[in-house]
Amino acid sequence: MTFGAPTAGEVLAERYQLEEHVNDDSAGRQVWRGIDVILRRPVAVVLRYPGGASAAEMLQAAVDASRVIHPNLVGVYDAIDEGARAYVVREWVDGESLRELVATDGPLDPGRATAIAHSIADALAAVHATGMVHGNVHPGTTLIGDDGRVVLADARADSADNVEGDIRAVGGILYFALTGHWPHTEVGSSALPDANRDATGAPAAPRQIRAGIPAYLDDLTMDLLDTRVAAPEADALAAELARLDAAEEDYEDVGPLRFAQNTTTEPTRSTSKIVIGVAALVVIAVIGLVFGIRAISGSNDDNPSQTTQANTGGQDSATQDDGATQAQPTPKKIPLNADMVRMVDPPDGDRRQSDRAKFTVDDDPETVWSTEHFNQANFGHIKKGMGVLINLGTPRQLSEVTVETSSPNVAMDIRTGTQDFGDNSAGDKKIVDTYKKLGDGGTEKTEGTREVFSGFNPNQKYQYVLVFLTELPKSDDGRYQVDVEKIELTGY
Repeated sequence: MTFGAPTAGEVLAERYQLEEHVNDDSAGRQVWRGIDVILRRPVAVVLRYPGGASAAEMLQAAVDASRVIHPNLVGVYDAIDEGARAYVVREWVDGESLRELVATDGPLDPGRATAIAHSIADALAAVHATGMVHGNVHPGTTLIGDDGRVVLADARADSADNVEGDIRAVGGILYFALTGHWPHTEVGSSALPDANRDATGAPAAPRQIRAGIPAYLDDLTMDLLDTRVAAPEADALAAELARLDAAEEDYEDVGPLRFAQNTTTEPTRSTSKIVIGVAALVVIAVIGLVFGIRAISGSNDDNPSQTTQANTGGQDSATQDDGATQAQPTPKKIPLNADMVRMVDPPDGDRRQSDRAKFTVDDDPETVWSTEHFNQANFGHIKKGMGVLINLGTPRQLSEVTVETSSPNVAMDIRTGTQDFGDNSAGDKKIVDTYKKLGDGGTEKTEGTREVFSGFNPNQKYQYVLVFLTELPKSDDGRYQVDVEKIELTGY
């Protein structure tokens, strides 16, 4: 036995018992399934030998990753250097890696591939927000739990890794999920099948390999892989994938890439969509110049024409008087604070959680709105539900509402109204009775822990938005409860 090599049944650090050697990752590290003998829970042990200086980057990456809490990132529990070997102990995810899933079932359908890439982009947005880089995004570290949860594991950033590399790897995840081939060469020692390439070494587009892939998804994947196209920020990519994920199979109506409006690119692939997009921008610029000249020349008119800029009054739509349509700006996150939110707990509710609404908008992962425990999913018929009312202070055009919860299977919807009827039981009842549900008026249970709601009328402005829960998931104690961790709004 090689010195430092682990064996089944061995207990590391007098706590972590190795049960089964699962595989070796692309860096030659061994991944074991183990048991934390103190807490009696399964763990994953990522081990390399020797330890010491050669393991410093792995251990530091684990320490950094342990500080980022996100539903699409595995939890990191421990990082130990014994000299002869070093290992990281992390959350064990019951399920399989994307690599194993595709090897068994073949390439995935476009909808599932998009959902997986969306989860990974969300995880990277959380990592990058702390100033860190993951540096190890590929099908082997993309884990799909038996419960449907998608998580990113085993950060391994070194001095050569950067944010752009993480973003390009999301393109690789999409490409691999759609085709079963890996388009990047840096994985090297892995067993992933290489992409089909042309004479220049560029990978063939997914639509050239497999029929049925929507053109929009094909373009997005290839843009992420093309280093001539500026890579978006992780949060912008996550928002774009959320939009596409929400569109399900109807990809033809999703419109141009929204993050492309905020990037500076060098010459890109000469696809028809890019040519059309450039032409559209030229037309918009000309229209802007014409109306700018008109505005200057007409500044002394007795009856100047009404402005149509967003948030300046006038018409809600973005249409000029002569019928020309302005380009819609990119939606941005709307800052929320404690003074803009309150709890809605309609009659028969005890209103004991009134001070918890602020925890959904404080951007602190340690503070959440935890509902009380109920004996039935529908609040035990005690009340119709509970929610958080957001008052934006002034009517605004809105794009999406994002809600992050601790568990899936929450019956939740978004409602809008014209006023707050009072922070009291009577006011709460009137809000629940009169506010209109967004979209088709239905309420469905969430499939994951991050739900994005769209469906706002682009020609309407909204000031009051209610995030309302009507059924709760079952908790570990057999009763029903959930944590609402974050609520975000995007708009113009």
